[in-house]
Amino acid sequence: MADHSRTAKVTADPKGIVPVLLVARAADKELGKITLAEGFITVGSGSANHLVVEHPTVSRNHLRVELRAGGVWVEDLGSTNGTRFQGASVQQLMVPIGATLVIGNAELLVEPADQAELAVLGGLSSRSPAMQRAIKALAKSAISDVTVLLEGETGVGKEVAARALHGASRRASGPFQVVDCGALPRELAAAELFGHAKGAFTGAEKDRMGALEAASAGTLFLDEVGELPLDLQPLLLRALESREIRRVGETEVRKIDVRVIAATNRNLIEESEAGRFRRDLLHRLSVLQLRLPPLRERKEDIPLLARAILEELPSAQGFTLGPETLRAFTGYRWPGNVRELRNLLSRAVALQDSPQLVLPGGGAASGAPKEESLEYHEARKNALDAFEKDFVLQVLRKYEGNVSRAAKESGIDRVYLHKLIKKHGIED
Repeated sequence: MADHSRTAKVTADPKGIVPVLLVARAADKELGKITLAEGFITVGSGSANHLVVEHPTVSRNHLRVELRAGGVWVEDLGSTNGTRFQGASVQQLMVPIGATLVIGNAELLVEPADQAELAVLGGLSSRSPAMQRAIKALAKSAISDVTVLLEGETGVGKEVAARALHGASRRASGPFQVVDCGALPRELAAAELFGHAKGAFTGAEKDRMGALEAASAGTLFLDEVGELPLDLQPLLLRALESREIRRVGETEVRKIDVRVIAATNRNLIEESEAGRFRRDLLHRLSVLQLRLPPLRERKEDIPLLARAILEELPSAQGFTLGPETLRAFTGYRWPGNVRELRNLLSRAVALQDSPQLVLPGGGAASGAPKEESLEYHEARKNALDAFEKDFVLQVLRKYEGNVSRAAKESGIDRVYLHKLIKKHGIED
Protein backbone atom coordinates (compact mmCIF):
# COMPACT_ATOMS: atom_id res chain seq x y z
CA MET A 1 0.00 0.00 0.00
CA ALA A 2 1.25 3.46 -0.85
CA ASP A 3 2.62 5.63 1.95
CA HIS A 4 0.26 8.56 2.32
CA SER A 5 1.89 10.03 5.40
CA ARG A 6 2.50 13.74 5.16
CA THR A 7 3.93 16.29 7.53
CA ALA A 8 3.32 20.02 7.70
CA LYS A 9 5.29 22.56 9.67
CA VAL A 10 4.14 22.54 13.28
CA THR A 11 3.57 25.96 14.77
CA ALA A 12 1.97 27.31 17.92
CA ASP A 13 -0.87 29.82 17.80
CA PRO A 14 -1.35 32.48 20.48
CA LYS A 15 -5.13 32.10 20.11
CA GLY A 16 -4.97 28.55 21.45
CA ILE A 17 -4.89 26.67 18.16
CA VAL A 18 -2.81 23.56 18.71
CA PRO A 19 -1.43 21.49 15.80
CA VAL A 20 -2.87 17.99 15.56
CA LEU A 21 -1.83 14.69 14.05
CA LEU A 22 -4.59 12.99 12.06
CA VAL A 23 -4.09 9.23 11.77
CA ALA A 24 -6.31 7.03 9.57
CA ARG A 25 -6.44 3.34 10.36
CA ALA A 26 -8.56 0.23 9.88
CA ALA A 27 -8.23 -3.25 11.41
CA ASP A 28 -5.24 -1.97 13.45
CA LYS A 29 -3.37 -1.00 10.26
CA GLU A 30 -2.30 2.57 9.65
CA LEU A 31 -3.64 3.86 6.32
CA GLY A 32 -2.07 7.31 6.41
CA LYS A 33 -1.41 10.33 8.59
CA ILE A 34 -0.91 14.06 8.33
CA THR A 35 0.06 16.86 10.69
CA LEU A 36 -2.35 19.79 10.52
CA ALA A 37 -0.78 23.02 11.80
CA GLU A 38 -3.11 25.58 10.22
CA GLY A 39 -6.10 25.90 7.93
CA PHE A 40 -7.92 22.78 6.75
CA ILE A 41 -7.39 19.53 4.90
CA THR A 42 -9.65 17.11 3.07
CA VAL A 43 -9.78 13.38 3.69
CA GLY A 44 -10.87 10.72 1.22
CA SER A 45 -9.86 7.86 -1.03
CA GLY A 46 -9.26 10.15 -4.02
CA SER A 47 -5.67 11.10 -4.80
CA ALA A 48 -6.46 14.84 -4.74
CA ASN A 49 -7.06 14.83 -0.96
CA HIS A 50 -4.49 16.03 1.52
CA LEU A 51 -4.92 12.76 3.47
CA VAL A 52 -5.54 9.84 1.14
CA VAL A 53 -7.26 6.89 2.84
CA GLU A 54 -7.38 3.85 0.57
CA HIS A 55 -10.32 1.93 2.02
CA PRO A 56 -13.39 0.60 0.20
CA THR A 57 -15.82 2.26 2.64
CA VAL A 58 -14.20 5.71 2.43
CA SER A 59 -15.63 8.04 -0.24
CA ARG A 60 -13.46 9.78 -2.81
CA ASN A 61 -14.12 13.10 -1.08
CA HIS A 62 -15.22 12.10 2.41
CA LEU A 63 -14.41 14.73 5.02
CA ARG A 64 -13.14 18.27 5.57
CA VAL A 65 -11.13 18.92 8.75
CA GLU A 66 -10.35 22.46 9.90
CA LEU A 67 -8.02 23.34 12.76
CA ARG A 68 -9.61 25.56 15.41
CA ALA A 69 -8.97 26.51 19.02
CA GLY A 70 -9.67 23.50 21.25
CA GLY A 71 -9.75 20.87 18.52
CA VAL A 72 -10.91 20.46 14.93
CA TRP A 73 -14.10 21.32 13.06
CA VAL A 74 -15.20 18.44 10.84
CA GLU A 75 -17.65 18.54 7.95
CA ASP A 76 -18.85 15.48 6.07
CA LEU A 77 -18.65 16.12 2.30
CA GLY A 78 -21.69 14.03 1.39
CA SER A 79 -19.91 10.71 1.81
CA THR A 80 -21.69 7.47 0.96
CA ASN A 81 -21.05 5.70 4.28
CA GLY A 82 -21.04 8.75 6.50
CA THR A 83 -19.00 10.09 9.38
CA ARG A 84 -19.70 9.17 13.01
CA PHE A 85 -18.55 10.40 16.39
CA GLN A 86 -19.46 8.60 19.62
CA GLY A 87 -21.89 6.45 17.63
CA ALA A 88 -23.84 9.39 16.19
CA SER A 89 -23.90 10.47 12.56
CA VAL A 90 -22.05 13.74 11.96
CA GLN A 91 -22.60 16.42 9.34
CA GLN A 92 -20.75 19.26 11.05
CA LEU A 93 -19.19 19.09 14.50
CA MET A 94 -16.39 20.44 16.68
CA VAL A 95 -14.40 17.53 18.15
CA PRO A 96 -11.63 17.71 20.77
CA ILE A 97 -8.06 16.53 20.54
CA GLY A 98 -8.02 12.87 21.54
CA ALA A 99 -11.25 12.08 19.71
CA THR A 100 -11.76 9.22 17.26
CA LEU A 101 -13.99 9.70 14.22
CA VAL A 102 -15.37 6.81 12.18
CA ILE A 103 -15.31 7.41 8.42
CA GLY A 104 -17.04 4.57 6.63
CA ASN A 105 -15.55 1.58 8.43
CA ALA A 106 -12.18 3.23 9.02
CA GLU A 107 -11.10 5.40 11.94
CA LEU A 108 -9.60 8.88 12.00
CA LEU A 109 -7.70 9.67 15.21
CA VAL A 110 -7.18 13.28 16.29
CA GLU A 111 -3.99 13.40 18.34
CA PRO A 112 -1.55 16.07 19.59
CA ALA A 113 1.05 16.73 16.92
CA ASP A 114 3.99 16.85 19.31
CA GLN A 115 3.73 13.24 20.42
CA ALA A 116 6.85 11.12 20.16
CA GLU A 117 7.06 8.06 17.97
CA LEU A 118 5.26 5.02 19.30
CA ALA A 119 7.25 1.98 20.44
CA VAL A 120 5.26 -1.24 20.10
CA LEU A 121 5.86 -4.86 21.10
CA GLY A 122 2.86 -7.16 21.24
CA GLY A 123 0.36 -5.67 23.67
CA LEU A 124 2.85 -3.03 24.83
CA SER A 125 2.93 0.45 23.31
CA SER A 126 4.43 3.65 24.63
CA ARG A 127 5.59 7.15 23.81
CA SER A 128 7.34 7.44 27.17
CA PRO A 129 11.16 7.32 27.04
CA ALA A 130 11.32 5.17 30.19
CA MET A 131 8.85 2.60 28.85
CA GLN A 132 10.35 2.69 25.38
CA ARG A 133 13.72 1.68 26.81
CA ALA A 134 12.07 -1.35 28.45
CA ILE A 135 10.26 -2.27 25.21
CA LYS A 136 13.48 -2.08 23.20
CA ALA A 137 15.28 -4.28 25.74
CA LEU A 138 12.46 -6.83 25.58
CA ALA A 139 12.57 -6.83 21.80
CA LYS A 140 16.32 -7.50 21.82
CA SER A 141 15.96 -10.33 24.34
CA ALA A 142 13.28 -12.01 22.20
CA ILE A 143 15.90 -13.50 19.87
CA SER A 144 17.37 -15.63 22.66
CA ASP A 145 16.09 -17.88 25.46
CA VAL A 146 17.69 -15.79 28.19
CA THR A 147 15.82 -15.84 31.51
CA VAL A 148 14.21 -12.46 32.25
CA LEU A 149 13.23 -10.93 35.58
CA LEU A 150 10.62 -8.16 35.26
CA GLU A 151 10.50 -5.76 38.19
CA GLY A 152 7.81 -3.20 38.87
CA GLU A 153 4.95 -2.15 41.07
CA THR A 154 1.69 -4.05 41.12
CA GLY A 155 -0.40 -3.28 38.05
CA VAL A 156 2.32 -1.95 35.72
CA GLY A 157 1.68 -4.70 33.17
CA LYS A 158 4.32 -7.33 33.89
CA GLU A 159 2.22 -10.15 32.46
CA VAL A 160 1.46 -8.08 29.35
CA ALA A 161 5.21 -7.56 28.94
CA ALA A 162 5.88 -11.29 29.39
CA ARG A 163 3.26 -12.17 26.77
CA ALA A 164 4.74 -9.60 24.39
CA LEU A 165 8.20 -11.11 24.86
CA HIS A 166 6.84 -14.62 24.30
CA GLY A 167 4.97 -13.51 21.18
CA ALA A 168 8.11 -11.97 19.68
CA SER A 169 10.30 -15.00 20.40
CA ARG A 170 10.96 -18.19 18.47
CA ARG A 171 8.69 -19.91 21.01
CA ALA A 172 5.63 -17.88 20.01
CA SER A 173 3.85 -20.94 18.59
CA GLY A 174 4.38 -22.83 21.87
CA PRO A 175 2.34 -22.57 25.08
CA PHE A 176 2.43 -19.62 27.48
CA GLN A 177 1.88 -20.92 31.01
CA VAL A 178 1.26 -18.61 33.97
CA VAL A 179 1.89 -19.48 37.62
CA ASP A 180 0.90 -16.92 40.23
CA CYS A 181 3.38 -17.75 42.98
CA GLY A 182 1.51 -15.54 45.43
CA ALA A 183 -1.66 -17.61 45.04
CA LEU A 184 -0.06 -21.06 45.35
CA PRO A 185 -1.27 -23.09 48.35
CA ARG A 186 1.93 -23.98 50.20
CA GLU A 187 1.15 -27.69 50.34
CA LEU A 188 0.42 -27.84 46.59
CA ALA A 189 3.12 -25.50 45.27
CA ALA A 190 5.54 -28.28 44.28
CA ALA A 191 2.80 -30.21 42.49
CA GLU A 192 1.74 -27.05 40.62
CA LEU A 193 5.25 -26.47 39.32
CA PHE A 194 6.53 -30.03 38.84
CA GLY A 195 3.38 -32.14 38.53
CA HIS A 196 2.44 -35.20 40.54
CA ALA A 197 1.78 -38.92 40.27
CA LYS A 198 -1.54 -40.53 41.06
CA GLY A 199 -1.82 -41.11 44.82
CA ALA A 200 1.11 -38.85 45.67
CA PHE A 201 -1.06 -37.05 48.22
CA THR A 202 -4.68 -36.81 49.26
CA GLY A 203 -6.72 -35.67 46.29
CA ALA A 204 -4.16 -36.73 43.65
CA GLU A 205 -6.60 -38.95 41.79
CA LYS A 206 -4.60 -39.11 38.55
CA ASP A 207 -1.21 -38.26 37.07
CA ARG A 208 -0.82 -34.57 36.27
CA MET A 209 1.95 -32.61 34.62
CA GLY A 210 3.12 -29.40 36.25
CA ALA A 211 3.58 -25.95 34.76
CA LEU A 212 7.25 -26.49 33.87
CA GLU A 213 6.35 -29.55 31.83
CA ALA A 214 3.18 -28.04 30.36
CA ALA A 215 5.20 -25.07 29.06
CA SER A 216 7.52 -27.32 27.04
CA ALA A 217 8.61 -25.61 23.79
CA GLY A 218 7.07 -22.42 25.14
CA THR A 219 7.33 -19.96 28.01
CA LEU A 220 6.61 -20.22 31.73
CA PHE A 221 5.72 -16.94 33.43
CA LEU A 222 6.32 -16.99 37.19
CA ASP A 223 4.32 -14.03 38.47
CA GLU A 224 5.27 -12.59 41.88
CA VAL A 225 8.15 -15.04 42.14
CA GLY A 226 9.19 -13.36 45.41
CA GLU A 227 6.23 -15.12 47.06
CA LEU A 228 7.57 -18.59 46.20
CA PRO A 229 7.98 -20.73 49.37
CA LEU A 230 11.60 -20.80 50.49
CA ASP A 231 11.77 -24.61 50.67
CA LEU A 232 10.66 -24.84 47.03
CA GLN A 233 13.26 -22.42 45.69
CA PRO A 234 16.21 -24.89 45.52
CA LEU A 235 14.01 -27.33 43.57
CA LEU A 236 13.16 -24.64 41.05
CA LEU A 237 16.84 -23.64 40.81
CA ARG A 238 17.85 -27.23 40.10
CA ALA A 239 15.15 -27.58 37.45
CA LEU A 240 16.27 -24.42 35.67
CA GLU A 241 19.92 -25.43 35.72
CA SER A 242 19.52 -29.11 34.79
CA ARG A 243 16.44 -28.71 32.58
CA GLU A 244 15.00 -31.74 34.36
CA ILE A 245 12.11 -32.24 36.77
CA ARG A 246 10.62 -35.02 38.87
CA ARG A 247 6.90 -35.10 39.47
CA VAL A 248 5.86 -35.32 43.12
CA GLY A 249 5.62 -38.99 44.03
CA GLU A 250 7.78 -40.19 41.10
CA THR A 251 11.43 -41.10 40.67
CA GLU A 252 11.45 -40.74 36.88
CA VAL A 253 13.41 -37.76 35.55
CA ARG A 254 11.72 -35.80 32.77
CA LYS A 255 13.45 -33.39 30.41
CA ILE A 256 11.96 -29.93 29.96
CA ASP A 257 12.46 -27.32 27.26
CA VAL A 258 11.10 -24.07 28.60
CA ARG A 259 11.97 -20.39 28.78
CA VAL A 260 11.28 -18.74 32.13
CA ILE A 261 10.17 -15.16 32.63
CA ALA A 262 9.73 -14.13 36.25
CA ALA A 263 8.14 -11.03 37.72
CA THR A 264 8.13 -9.39 41.12
CA ASN A 265 7.02 -6.23 42.88
CA ARG A 266 9.54 -6.88 45.66
CA ASN A 267 13.19 -5.93 45.93
CA LEU A 268 14.66 -9.44 45.71
CA ILE A 269 18.12 -8.28 46.74
CA GLU A 270 16.68 -7.07 50.03
CA GLU A 271 14.64 -10.26 50.28
CA SER A 272 17.76 -12.38 49.81
CA GLU A 273 19.68 -10.36 52.41
CA ALA A 274 16.80 -10.96 54.83
CA GLY A 275 16.95 -14.70 54.11
CA ARG A 276 13.55 -14.84 52.42
CA PHE A 277 14.81 -15.48 48.89
CA ARG A 278 17.77 -17.56 47.76
CA ARG A 279 20.52 -15.44 46.22
CA ASP A 280 21.57 -18.22 43.83
CA LEU A 281 18.02 -18.44 42.46
CA LEU A 282 17.93 -14.65 42.10
CA HIS A 283 21.11 -14.79 40.01
CA ARG A 284 19.60 -17.56 37.88
CA LEU A 285 16.38 -15.64 37.26
CA SER A 286 17.93 -12.22 36.63
CA VAL A 287 20.15 -12.98 33.64
CA LEU A 288 18.30 -10.02 32.12
CA GLN A 289 16.72 -7.72 34.69
CA LEU A 290 14.20 -5.10 33.49
CA ARG A 291 12.25 -2.51 35.43
CA LEU A 292 8.83 -1.53 34.09
CA PRO A 293 8.10 2.09 35.07
CA PRO A 294 4.94 2.96 37.04
CA LEU A 295 2.22 4.88 35.27
CA ARG A 296 3.11 8.12 37.09
CA GLU A 297 6.46 8.03 35.23
CA ARG A 298 4.82 7.59 31.81
CA LYS A 299 1.89 9.98 31.94
CA GLU A 300 2.18 10.75 28.23
CA ASP A 301 0.87 7.22 27.68
CA ILE A 302 -2.37 7.74 29.63
CA PRO A 303 -4.54 8.86 26.65
CA LEU A 304 -3.10 6.02 24.55
CA LEU A 305 -3.75 3.43 27.26
CA ALA A 306 -7.22 4.74 28.02
CA ARG A 307 -8.25 4.56 24.37
CA ALA A 308 -6.84 1.05 23.99
CA ILE A 309 -8.68 -0.13 27.12
CA LEU A 310 -11.97 1.38 25.95
CA GLU A 311 -11.58 -0.31 22.57
CA GLU A 312 -11.29 -3.67 24.34
CA LEU A 313 -14.47 -3.18 26.38
CA PRO A 314 -17.47 -4.59 24.49
CA SER A 315 -19.93 -2.14 26.07
CA ALA A 316 -17.80 1.00 25.59
CA GLN A 317 -19.01 1.95 22.11
CA GLY A 318 -19.41 5.71 22.01
CA PHE A 319 -17.79 6.15 25.44
CA THR A 320 -14.99 8.71 25.25
CA LEU A 321 -12.89 10.74 27.66
CA GLY A 322 -12.79 14.45 27.01
CA PRO A 323 -9.92 16.87 27.59
CA GLU A 324 -10.90 17.77 31.18
CA THR A 325 -11.02 14.15 32.27
CA LEU A 326 -7.72 13.33 30.57
CA ARG A 327 -6.06 16.30 32.25
CA ALA A 328 -7.41 15.12 35.60
CA PHE A 329 -6.11 11.62 34.88
CA THR A 330 -2.69 13.04 34.06
CA GLY A 331 -2.55 14.83 37.41
CA TYR A 332 -3.26 11.66 39.39
CA ARG A 333 -0.48 9.43 40.76
CA TRP A 334 -2.16 6.08 39.88
CA PRO A 335 -0.94 3.94 42.82
CA GLY A 336 -2.56 0.92 41.12
CA ASN A 337 -0.94 1.78 37.78
CA VAL A 338 -2.39 0.46 34.50
CA ARG A 339 -4.53 -2.08 36.33
CA GLU A 340 -6.19 0.73 38.27
CA LEU A 341 -6.82 2.65 35.04
CA ARG A 342 -8.36 -0.44 33.45
CA ASN A 343 -10.58 -1.13 36.47
CA LEU A 344 -11.62 2.50 36.64
CA LEU A 345 -12.65 2.64 32.97
CA SER A 346 -14.43 -0.72 33.18
CA ARG A 347 -16.41 0.54 36.15
CA ALA A 348 -17.15 3.86 34.45
CA VAL A 349 -18.49 2.13 31.34
CA ALA A 350 -20.58 -0.35 33.31
CA LEU A 351 -21.92 2.10 35.93
CA GLN A 352 -21.92 5.46 34.21
CA ASP A 353 -25.51 6.00 35.40
CA SER A 354 -24.64 5.26 39.01
CA PRO A 355 -24.22 8.06 41.59
CA GLN A 356 -21.78 5.73 43.41
CA LEU A 357 -19.29 5.82 40.54
CA VAL A 358 -15.87 6.72 41.96
CA LEU A 359 -13.06 7.92 39.76
CA PRO A 360 -9.57 8.86 40.96
CA GLY A 361 -7.52 11.73 39.63
CA GLY A 362 -5.42 14.72 40.47
CA GLY A 363 -7.23 17.47 38.59
CA ALA A 364 -9.71 20.04 39.76
CA ALA A 365 -13.10 20.28 38.11
CA SER A 366 -11.60 22.70 35.63
CA GLY A 367 -9.08 20.09 34.61
CA ALA A 368 -6.06 21.94 35.99
CA PRO A 369 -3.51 19.55 37.53
CA LYS A 370 -3.04 19.58 41.29
CA GLU A 371 0.20 19.05 43.13
CA GLU A 372 1.10 15.37 43.54
CA SER A 373 0.94 15.78 47.31
CA LEU A 374 -2.84 16.36 47.08
CA GLU A 375 -4.72 14.21 49.62
CA TYR A 376 -6.05 11.04 47.95
CA HIS A 377 -9.76 11.40 48.78
CA GLU A 378 -9.78 15.03 47.67
CA ALA A 379 -8.01 14.04 44.44
CA ARG A 380 -10.57 11.32 43.83
CA LYS A 381 -13.47 13.74 44.37
CA ASN A 382 -11.91 16.32 42.04
CA ALA A 383 -11.53 13.79 39.25
CA LEU A 384 -15.08 12.57 39.68
CA ASP A 385 -16.28 16.15 39.33
CA ALA A 386 -14.13 16.65 36.24
CA PHE A 387 -15.36 13.42 34.68
CA GLU A 388 -19.03 14.13 35.42
CA LYS A 389 -18.92 17.66 34.05
CA ASP A 390 -17.04 16.61 30.94
CA PHE A 391 -19.41 13.70 30.29
CA VAL A 392 -22.56 15.83 30.75
CA LEU A 393 -21.23 18.53 28.43
CA GLN A 394 -20.42 15.98 25.75
CA VAL A 395 -23.76 14.20 25.88
CA LEU A 396 -25.75 17.47 25.89
CA ARG A 397 -23.82 18.80 22.91
CA LYS A 398 -24.33 15.54 21.08
CA TYR A 399 -28.12 15.73 21.50
CA GLU A 400 -28.38 19.52 21.18
CA GLY A 401 -29.48 20.10 24.77
CA ASN A 402 -32.34 17.60 24.70
CA VAL A 403 -32.03 16.21 28.24
CA SER A 404 -34.56 13.41 27.82
CA ARG A 405 -32.88 12.08 24.68
CA ALA A 406 -29.41 12.54 26.14
CA ALA A 407 -30.41 10.51 29.19
CA LYS A 408 -32.03 7.75 27.14
CA GLU A 409 -29.24 7.39 24.59
CA SER A 410 -26.42 7.43 27.16
CA GLY A 411 -28.13 5.09 29.63
CA ILE A 412 -28.37 7.69 32.41
CA ASP A 413 -31.50 8.16 34.50
CA ARG A 414 -33.11 11.46 33.45
CA VAL A 415 -33.56 12.65 37.04
CA TYR A 416 -29.91 11.88 37.80
CA LEU A 417 -28.79 13.71 34.66
CA HIS A 418 -30.75 16.78 35.81
CA LYS A 419 -28.96 16.54 39.17
CA LEU A 420 -25.57 16.47 37.43
CA ILE A 421 -26.52 19.46 35.27
CA LYS A 422 -27.50 21.42 38.35
CA LYS A 423 -24.52 20.24 40.36
CA HIS A 424 -22.01 21.50 37.79
CA GLY A 425 -23.89 24.69 36.97
CA ILE A 426 -24.33 24.01 33.25
CA GLU A 427 -28.07 24.57 32.85
CA ASP A 428 -27.34 27.10 30.12
